[in-house]
Amino acid sequence: MKSPSFGGGRRRSSSSGLPEKMTHSRSSSNYSSSTASTSSHKSTTGSTKNPVKNAARTVADALVACFTPPETPKNSVNFSVSSDKSDASNSGGERRSGSHRGIYGSSCNSTHIGDPGSTKFTIEEIYKATKNFSPSFKIGQGGFGTVYKGRLEDGTLVAVKRAKKIVYDKPLGTEFQSEVRTLAQVEHLNLVKFHGYLEQEDERIIVVEHVPNGTLREHLDCVHGNVLDFAVRLDIAIDVAHAVTYLHMYTDHPIIHRDIKSSNILLTENLRAKVADFGFARLAADSESGETHVSTQVKGTAGYLDPEYMKTYQLTEKSDVYSFGVLLVELVTGRRPIEPKRDLKERITARWAMKKLSDGDAILTLDPRLQRSPANNFIMEKILEVALLCLAPHRRNRPPMKKCAEMLWSIRKDYKEFSTSDIPSLSSNAQRSSSIREE
Repeated sequence: MKSPSFGGGRRRSSSSGLPEKMTHSRSSSNYSSSTASTSSHKSTTGSTKNPVKNAARTVADALVACFTPPETPKNSVNFSVSSDKSDASNSGGERRSGSHRGIYGSSCNSTHIGDPGSTKFTIEEIYKATKNFSPSFKIGQGGFGTVYKGRLEDGTLVAVKRAKKIVYDKPLGTEFQSEVRTLAQVEHLNLVKFHGYLEQEDERIIVVEHVPNGTLREHLDCVHGNVLDFAVRLDIAIDVAHAVTYLHMYTDHPIIHRDIKSSNILLTENLRAKVADFGFARLAADSESGETHVSTQVKGTAGYLDPEYMKTYQLTEKSDVYSFGVLLVELVTGRRPIEPKRDLKERITARWAMKKLSDGDAILTLDPRLQRSPANNFIMEKILEVALLCLAPHRRNRPPMKKCAEMLWSIRKDYKEFSTSDIPSLSSNAQRSSSIREE
């Protein structure tokens, strides 16, 4: 698989990808520079003095808070958490350039969006594309509605997301408008591509590209038969980091996804990742105005929620970073974030994995379907160390998503070197300092 580009772009510019230095720079990618809790990563050497162990214990203990709904503060809105059910739905985010408010600063009656690539479909075109919403075309079901495969007149395969047909529901209407506004203004290699929408009477439909190979969660569960090898899992992690970095840093106004999880990551036939489902997304705080967070209701999926966000109702980009840390643990272990049928100590996967890392038993967290090799063992621990940073209980100690991407790029570079080296030299390399080298 080719190295994924940080590219992407906004629909209103022909080329607005991230700067090249972002995908190659290593000058700032030492773990020691990410946070004080990782000043010397030496867990790969088995040192008992490694501060990673203490930090991992702290994170493991703090993860309990993720599953305790907060007390609702006065004048607060509702607490809303979805269950982690795999689906093929794709939904959108609230964004309005120059403001931290949602899309409802404009009229909800006008659904036409003038950005290039945003087509307002007719119901006749939708019926034709989906064969009148044929059950045989159904490819997914989510809280928002049903997703169908369709084919446009020009032959383009699309996913047609049809909202539930109920008397106008304000929350669903909000999610629909959010999705349309966000998808119409962002474009990136690792985000689902927006084709258009329809809003007519009780029909609310969004049309995005069809990503044919299912979700990451399905692949981790081996629904499609094959086991994702470690190299592919690392590539997927980097793809997701690229997409979220783009949302946080390279859009007109930073966007917080709020629902990063394996069932919202679609895979292409070449196993490239595309982040979907923007239903909970919203604009980040306006830093130019001195704002540090957005006060909003808690939304997300149990197991992925930032505990600090749950306690304070203060949303920042670091909430996505936390969810990404949980995703990294999923990629290493193959387990779901919550495993209710396992022993009590193993039910919260991230807490269990961080405890194993702190005890020097990280190898026990490796997905049993993956081969144990010096290269896999070494890189597995490095990925868990990145997850450890992302899962810090306080957002100020978590790295920005750009930093996560840089660290994962360095890990992939090491992985490729180790995979092609002789076993004796690999063993000696594993004893070196865990600081990431400059390229």
